[in-house]
Amino acid sequence: MQKPIIQHLILFLMLFLNFSFFANAQETMLAKDGKEYPATSTWGFSCPEYAYSGLMNAQIAKVDKGGLLKIGIDVSDKTFYIGGNVYLTLEDGSFIICTDKIIRDSKDKQIMAYYFLTNSEMAKLKVLSISNIRFRIFGNQTAYSSKTGHFTGLNKKSNFETFGTTEASKTYDTKTAILSLYN
Repeated sequence: MQKPIIQHLILFLMLFLNFSFFANAQETMLAKDGKEYPATSTWGFSCPEYAYSGLMNAQIAKVDKGGLLKIGIDVSDKTFYIGGNVYLTLEDGSFIICTDKIIRDSKDKQIMAYYFLTNSEMAKLKVLSISNIRFRIFGNQTAYSSKTGHFTGLNKKSNFETFGTTEASKTYDTKTAILSLYN
């Protein structure tokens, strides 16, 4: 009779310890050069004018001299790429311009681009949330491919994620996530 109680207790402790570990585990970003950096979770910004997927992924990592922004989006043609300047619009209307350093990657049907952020830009991101991210997809668009051109990823979660939640939880709290990289 005591054996099942002990087994249940051991099972409970194993589940609790696993859950505690994963709840406190920090995300990482694997950069194109193979290095891992502490990073925010990946945010799925709504991209309504991009009908192919409607979603742009963004993640920010802390690196030695500032930060690293990774943006990615699904495409129909792996020869497409994200290029040119990327514009981060912040909640106060100011913006950060990220210059293209031609650091690109692709995995499956997703193309990705990496942009460096200075220490002062990271300091700004610790106090102001990102409202949207403006980017450009280059490639030879056809009648059967995904679109190319300029697109805006809005800091807005999908309707499925936010059904029945408060208005405040319908966006990503990017400033808190970035601030947590420094704690």
